[in-house]
Amino acid sequence: MRQVFFLLRMRFLLVLCLFLGFGCTQDDAERAVPSPGPSSELPGAGNTYLALGDSYTIGEGVAEADRWTTQLSRLAGLAPPVSIARTGWTTTDLQRALAEADQQKTYDLVSLLIGVNNQFRQLPQAAYRTEFRQLLGTATRFAGHRPGRVFVLSIPDWGRTPFGQMYDQAQISREIDQFNAVARDECQQAGVVFVDITSATRAAAGDATQFAPDGLHYSGRQMQQWAQLALPVVRTALK
Repeated sequence: MRQVFFLLRMRFLLVLCLFLGFGCTQDDAERAVPSPGPSSELPGAGNTYLALGDSYTIGEGVAEADRWTTQLSRLAGLAPPVSIARTGWTTTDLQRALAEADQQKTYDLVSLLIGVNNQFRQLPQAAYRTEFRQLLGTATRFAGHRPGRVFVLSIPDWGRTPFGQMYDQAQISREIDQFNAVARDECQQAGVVFVDITSATRAAAGDATQFAPDGLHYSGRQMQQWAQLALPVVRTALK
């Protein structure tokens, strides 16, 4: 019994590290990057791109080159992405970080992927709707008040990951669908394109090559699909 309790406790602590981002994997500077790195100034770089979100935007557990934002930038000929994202962030956290950064720069393209930590922490969907709507407004401002230059990726279904097998996968899927429905509705009202990657994350179940070593986040191979799903949207937006 004592051994079972110990294992359960360790699993709980691991969840906190992976979802809430208590410094367990990458340093803060890599998780939240409010300004372009030197690589963004390379001669001949393409359209500028700002990515807002959480651990999925960062590409937790994979090399920078494998992040979906980096892969998308390569495919679309964009400048290296600028990210304002951190593992564990909810919509509230992202809003706070954006307010503190107080950035005035605009970008040719802006993406938003946020909400998994709202679901994981069982935060109200009504609050998510309000804050997501506000974040869409902020993203549109970063895009020079052009909603057509903003796109949203749906929340991945972490319940279908190897790590998620120890949880109620059906309940997680239902709740992810509910949060995504909110995001999709708000995108429609704002004139922002909503890209479904949730289906791809569910199809990845059972294939170890689709996941990062932590068993919770995704590999570059899976995120390549996200980049490919977003690519037509980006090309249309930048015409």
